[in-house]
Amino acid sequence: MAGRVKRKNGLAAAKALREAAIAPERCALCDRPLGTRTEWHHPVPRSQGGRETVPVHPICHRTIHATFSNHELARTFPDLDAVRAHPEIGRFLRWVSDKPADFHAPTRRRAS
Repeated sequence: MAGRVKRKNGLAAAKALREAAIAPERCALCDRPLGTRTEWHHPVPRSQGGRETVPVHPICHRTIHATFSNHELARTFPDLDAVRAHPEIGRFLRWVSDKPADFHAPTRRRAS
């Protein structure tokens, strides 16, 4: 039991350190200033071996995952430039460009 507690404390400390040290200012997808809520996106999903994370708005993060499966992100869209070039994401980026940093709206999954 002590190992689990140490591991949880270590993860929480590492997350706090990462968030405090990096203090990102702009979303990696839409390049708008970040608001009070920041999520961390794995360009290559963890389930596919990805380790790198980038800061994004919650609405941007949900749009990425509503548009692409983890397999597609790993194989076809491993970097955000490729994601931005996708027509659905491009339309989203044009729509969200003038919204405030903490803007939130329901995210719809793509039609399969």
